[in-house]
Amino acid sequence: MSGSDLGRALLTIARSAIAERLGLGGLEASDHGALHQQSATFVTLRKTGQLRGCIGSLEAVRPLGLDVRENAIAAAFRDPRFEPLAAVEFPATSVEVSLLSAAERLEAGSEEELLANLRPGIDGVILEFGRHRATFLPQVWESLVDPREFLSELKQKAGLPEDFWHAGLSVSRYSVTKWVDLDFAL
Repeated sequence: MSGSDLGRALLTIARSAIAERLGLGGLEASDHGALHQQSATFVTLRKTGQLRGCIGSLEAVRPLGLDVRENAIAAAFRDPRFEPLAAVEFPATSVEVSLLSAAERLEAGSEEELLANLRPGIDGVILEFGRHRATFLPQVWESLVDPREFLSELKQKAGLPEDFWHAGLSVSRYSVTKWVDLDFAL
């Protein structure tokens, strides 16, 4: 099976999980060998182009198919920024599945060094300091194209001041392979 076959399987799992939870029935997903490998994913929902939910895993701790299923349900019904998705919204909601690569720690002695090492449009970034943790998927570069602004917004998402810098700040990057259900006829 090709990457597009995997994408179609993952999108079918995500849409089916949400549809079943809404009482709309599900779709039959094809099996793919990769569905059984430990993987980390994010599921992003958009309605009329606007974010409607986004939940995911940063570490590969469960099989890919299960990770997508659980993240789809969480994005639709447990994203604290939004009300749970209603059945009437579902037909107008697009689903995007992002399969994350393993995270790679970025060593940087200063914010300037970190900014010089970021790859806009490519890197998803995880920022951690104590109990503060946040990530932006690479897709966020589409709306935050300046690396300084990207990092500033990520710090704020983590609950840190936008000008925060500390030697104990941990920053990692990852890439994604993504599929959007608009690309496929499910």
